[in-house]
Amino acid sequence: MSSPSPLRELILMRLRTFVREPEALFWTFLFPILMAIGLGLAFREQPAEVARVALERGSGAERFLGALRASPELEARVLEAGAAAAALRRGEVALVLAGRDTLVYRYDPARTESHTARLRVDAVVQRAAGAARPVATREDRERQRGTRYVDWVIPGLIGLNLMSTGMWGIGFGIVYMRQKKQLKRLVATPMRKSDFLLAQVLARLAFVLLEVPPIVLFAWLAFRVEVAGSLLAVALVALLGAMAFAGLGLLCSARPRTIEGISGILNVVMLPMFVLSGVFFSASRYPQALQPFIQALPLTALNDALRAVYNEGLPLGSTLPELAILAGWMVLSFGLALRLFRWQ
Repeated sequence: MSSPSPLRELILMRLRTFVREPEALFWTFLFPILMAIGLGLAFREQPAEVARVALERGSGAERFLGALRASPELEARVLEAGAAAAALRRGEVALVLAGRDTLVYRYDPARTESHTARLRVDAVVQRAAGAARPVATREDRERQRGTRYVDWVIPGLIGLNLMSTGMWGIGFGIVYMRQKKQLKRLVATPMRKSDFLLAQVLARLAFVLLEVPPIVLFAWLAFRVEVAGSLLAVALVALLGAMAFAGLGLLCSARPRTIEGISGILNVVMLPMFVLSGVFFSASRYPQALQPFIQALPLTALNDALRAVYNEGLPLGSTLPELAILAGWMVLSFGLALRLFRWQ
């Protein structure tokens, strides 16, 4: 009887090892498919984008409201002057129409969609006025703070970093201790399970002080990305986000016994947020049917709250819905982790 081929046995050994590694299977087969689905939905083929414009209430622009709303390429609404300026600053509208006898086109020259909206609106206005009575117009170009892509993406990167370091750090650390029987030894000490889990969350907060300031400082030095709101508000939002993801990290690590097991669980939990939560592009690109699910994700809430304070300079009170979502995830995940956690 001939002996088995060493080469064949080594190949089979490597294949069996690969199949037994959940994280290898995830990144090789499932991750590309999920990324294709997520990005395909976000950048699906759509009809020509409608330009959103605002008309200042009481201005001469209101007489063209009917003509503007009749255009399929425009979506016009009437706002108070302050609300119109805020909508332009947040990117909710691409153009603001104001003025009395002379129609004023107010927009950010750095935004491509604003130039497109200006051309569309002017064509409709001049057509409605008639060739015999052209409307006098002028442009009010004002650079809006926090509207560059780099301004927008920095809070998303902070949120992504808080999620990744919080969940991977806590998840890997606890499972490693369980695998090495260190958790089993802690059972013999006068310590409650809640003490151990709470210590993981509170210790995580110390690392936030080392993670967030370097990103903020680098963004300011390299790209002049300024914090429009309160630094204290940014810090409080980041701390609550870190605690929410620390709780999720505890929940993910409550049962797994191997590093391979926790890797697979963390990947499955984090991937939807990585793709859907508006880190590198706006979550509004996804279909409306998905929006309730997307808005309920903790990373979406964290990114939205950070951008409101960081980019728009809004007070912390304006982010209460997002903070409530983060607090809910923190309490729920910590409670489930406390119930499901096992020492070995």
